[in-house]
Amino acid sequence: MAEEMLMDWEAAYQQGDMPWNKGTYAPELDFVLPEGLLAGCVLVPGCGLGHDARAIAAAGLGEVLGLDVAPSAVISASQIPGPVNLRFELGDLFSLPQGLTARFDWVWEHTCFCAIPMEMRDSYVEAVWKALHSGGQLLGVFYLDPKMDERESGPPFGVTRRELDQYFGARFEVAREWAPRAAFPGREGREWVRLMRRRE
Repeated sequence: MAEEMLMDWEAAYQQGDMPWNKGTYAPELDFVLPEGLLAGCVLVPGCGLGHDARAIAAAGLGEVLGLDVAPSAVISASQIPGPVNLRFELGDLFSLPQGLTARFDWVWEHTCFCAIPMEMRDSYVEAVWKALHSGGQLLGVFYLDPKMDERESGPPFGVTRRELDQYFGARFEVAREWAPRAAFPGREGREWVRLMRRRE
């Protein structure tokens, strides 16, 4: 990832400018974890302060790795007590070390895809495909409509369901999709959940 992107995210964490941080995990996890989804080895890219990764690990279904490009985010996430099956690493999803390729059963997507520049979305798809082993799955809560002020240019960047088909269709097949059963206040009706399986 470009160095300037890393510096921007690091500066945001150092300055406490984190409007995406809701102080807790994605509400949809309260539904998918009891269903047995995200069992096995899970990658959480763009994990931030680790709320989602911590909740997934606490379910006790497998090993969880939270990955982020901002050193301050990884340090802060690591300082919060968590289960023994959870760890955080400083790293770039777009340049995964060899030890993290074809390793994961699952990728949990929540606010990473919407945070990257739109021209990098094809690279995101390729990166998560490479992170998953054969038969691996991607479960994501995608931001359809950020409803930003017209003066803002993002992130976050929205995506339509049709665009999700276009971005992911060559590498993943849709197993299930649904409207989130819970959402953060203000995001109701503006997100979409997809469970996708890695194509070989």
